[in-house]
Amino acid sequence: MNELDLKGQKAVVTGGAQGIGRAASERLIASGAEVVIWDFDASLAAATAKEIGAISIEVDVTDWNAVEAAKDQTLAEVGRIDIAVNNAGIAGANAPVADYPVEEWQRVVRTDLDSVFYCLKAVIPVMTGNGYGRIVNVASIAGKEGNPNASAYSAAKAGVIALTKSAGKELAGHDIAVNCVTPAAARTAIFDQMTEEHIAFMLSKVPRGRFIKVEEVAALVAWLCSKECSFTTAGVFDLSGGRATY
Repeated sequence: MNELDLKGQKAVVTGGAQGIGRAASERLIASGAEVVIWDFDASLAAATAKEIGAISIEVDVTDWNAVEAAKDQTLAEVGRIDIAVNNAGIAGANAPVADYPVEEWQRVVRTDLDSVFYCLKAVIPVMTGNGYGRIVNVASIAGKEGNPNASAYSAAKAGVIALTKSAGKELAGHDIAVNCVTPAAARTAIFDQMTEEHIAFMLSKVPRGRFIKVEEVAALVAWLCSKECSFTTAGVFDLSGGRATY
């Protein structure tokens, strides 16, 4: 593992109790950062925080008022927010567009896109006030290519990419970088929401011939959270194992 210097940095990781969020939290901690996990699953978040040496806060990131309250609680506990990793998300149902349930579409967009906007809206004023910040949004290769039978997820993740570009350009005059990563699927709990056919489809598209490891996502996320990432902003970093064509 390459060493990064995040000593003294205060980080928030949404959906940090498991999967990519947990791996990112562990990598940030290993690099010297203090991590606050924001997660809807309070018991799992508390258990993860105890295991890896983090702090956990129960928060529904689809609720703006809850996000604001979590931001205030974080500042009360650790003093500031230097790093934000917006990772929380769900896969949603697998169905053609014509058959996609309206309520499920709304649930996926709230969780995968609205939540990122809420978290950005909450932490950006903190970072601009401090004159420093690093933000990484976890999008997906689906946001670039659009997976069949996953329209809500694909559209939401495409929205995360565009939101990243907008925020990054808005903040380019500050020492605040806003970037996103677009990983191929990782074998995490999110697979429980998918059909076997959809999982096989995703694997068939990856030239590497395997799913990405959460530690591989965490490695890039950690670098994007470092002071070394001092010029690039509004960027989209590929983690698709060769699948992406742009």
